[in-house]
Amino acid sequence: MVEMIKLNAEAREEFGKGAARRIRRAHKIPAVMYVNGGEPKHITLPGHESMLALRQANALLSIQLPDGTEQLALPKQVQRHPVTNNLEHVDLLMVFRGERVTVQIPVIITGEPEGEVLINTERTEITVKAEATNIPAHIAVSIAGLDVGAQILVGDVVLPDDVELDDDAEALVVSINAAASVEDMLETAEGEEAPAEEEEPAEGDTEE
Repeated sequence: MVEMIKLNAEAREEFGKGAARRIRRAHKIPAVMYVNGGEPKHITLPGHESMLALRQANALLSIQLPDGTEQLALPKQVQRHPVTNNLEHVDLLMVFRGERVTVQIPVIITGEPEGEVLINTERTEITVKAEATNIPAHIAVSIAGLDVGAQILVGDVVLPDDVELDDDAEALVVSINAAASVEDMLETAEGEEAPAEEEEPAEGDTEE
């Protein structure tokens, strides 16, 4: 289950690019909290703590608001600097205990298949519906003992209790294929390296 992380928020009353730069220079992050059908809340979050928290997929945040109340939230959109990767702005979605939310959960492949094979991973995430305070940190998919030709579809993945699939059940997650032999690799390499044969000029043709 995703760990709940507490962040202390400050009210934000200045807006615009200049205000955002001043906030970031103070090692804080401008953020907006959205709720369906309600007014968004503009806040400022602590920079370092927020960066650590948002390394986790689907981080469940407990935002301690300036008025002393607590609000649960999930990251909706995270903007990072293209060079430094530092947080520049965060959009959060307010959630509530007991509310079911749609999220993408990372897939982790575990176990070892039979023999020398090639593991082809097609999906690294699966979309599910889960209770906001009970989101899985990841979903483990075991390929232990599988042989060439085996496939695992999204619908084959075993989900935790109270987690509902919200994805294409026929989509491929992982397949086990035959590994290329040394002879095949050598033949491929020789074919790629072989120089193209030059055509001999036909009789009567002269080079200019």
